[in-house]
Amino acid sequence: MTVAVISDEVIRNTALDIIIDELELDAEPDEVDLDADLIDIYGADSLGLIQVLARVNKELSIRVPRELAVKAGRSGVSEITSFDSSDFPARLAGEVQDFDPASIVRVIDVDEWGRTAHFAAAAARLAVEDAGLELDEDTRATAGAIIGTTNGEAPSVDTLTHQWLDGGPSTLSADLVRKIPAGNIAAAVSVELGLYGETLVIPTACSAANYAIGSAADKIIAGESDVMVAGGADSVNRFTHAGFQSLGAVADGVPRPFDGDRSGIVTAEGGAVLVLEELEHARRRGAHIYAELLGYGLSCDAHHIVHPDAESIAECIRKAHANSGIDAGDVDYVCAHGTGTPTNDITEVTATRLVFGDEHPPMSSIKSMLGHTMGAASGFGAIACCKAIEDAFLPPTINLRTVDPAFGEGIDFVGGGTPDTEVRVAQNHGFAFGGNNAITIFGAYADRDPVGAGGQRR
Repeated sequence: MTVAVISDEVIRNTALDIIIDELELDAEPDEVDLDADLIDIYGADSLGLIQVLARVNKELSIRVPRELAVKAGRSGVSEITSFDSSDFPARLAGEVQDFDPASIVRVIDVDEWGRTAHFAAAAARLAVEDAGLELDEDTRATAGAIIGTTNGEAPSVDTLTHQWLDGGPSTLSADLVRKIPAGNIAAAVSVELGLYGETLVIPTACSAANYAIGSAADKIIAGESDVMVAGGADSVNRFTHAGFQSLGAVADGVPRPFDGDRSGIVTAEGGAVLVLEELEHARRRGAHIYAELLGYGLSCDAHHIVHPDAESIAECIRKAHANSGIDAGDVDYVCAHGTGTPTNDITEVTATRLVFGDEHPPMSSIKSMLGHTMGAASGFGAIACCKAIEDAFLPPTINLRTVDPAFGEGIDFVGGGTPDTEVRVAQNHGFAFGGNNAITIFGAYADRDPVGAGGQRR
């Protein structure tokens, strides 16, 4: 495979040319400061900023291989196209552009399933192909799919709502109604892959993919399955966007996790699925093992439906460490929940400081690039952790201009690029409404007996 890597100079020059052109600046490239606020310094309005971002994303995406996009710090955020957002003050989202599930899946009829099921089934198909996994009948009999979600098939609900408002309940599409049950999302994966084992959707919102990964690992640890697929899926839609807008949680621009001027999330979508495999099963077939799932921890704040609790999150981290057979000092990188809301980020940092103290590992938020993919979020975080371990780098926090001084000193939020750094142990956060916390721990694989998961549980 030939890979063309985009250079920092190309990124800089492309961005400068687009800013000058879109904002109609009377300036030369060397007179434009890329670190400046485009609105405050150069007089851009919000629509102008959106146009700049969309064009930068479109032009640079041509040159950045997808498998290197996170390492390159490429943004997937652009103006919403999946629904009319003209009546919303915030009109950015992390959409999967030009998604064609029929070009990826082999078995399911895409007309029978909703968009979120499409994401899950397509991601699962890609994951199994990447794993080089040929499923025989014995493996299929026990292999299953556990998928997390926040809002399930909300795009279908949106369409049905419009049908009801326009013509009454008698006009509702029966085909759309059949697509709504959340269980369809995992079912689509099992149908696509021919899996006859446990097939389950976990609806613990934005931590759901980590719940799914942990639950799938338990099936393997218990000896019930040799292979499980697990992750999360959600879709951008008017209902979810409006809900977070009503909560005052949507950013007034791009997502800026850990920045002093952060203002909220950017809603996003996608499917993130991992193949989990019993170690000896993977060894026998010579599998490419990205990382070892060392363990996970769960907790519920039991406090407030939307306000996270730092002490509860800290206890969840400690559980994850104990179940993984590691100490806090073993963690090399934290893939933060990092939504970019004022409340989440300060609570999360407070929690991690309770565990790590002054010896805090680097911590970044890939939501700065992807937006908040809801139930898929910690699935994407898990993938980022595995790639960070395999490729020895720290995923960046883009759009980070000034770290919030309330966080204190001594934490590297990886806002200055993607340094080459050995990552032996990576910690992946997922927090959700209802106080549902789930943290997974991944470690570098070595040809040895497994550690962590499967030991004494807390």
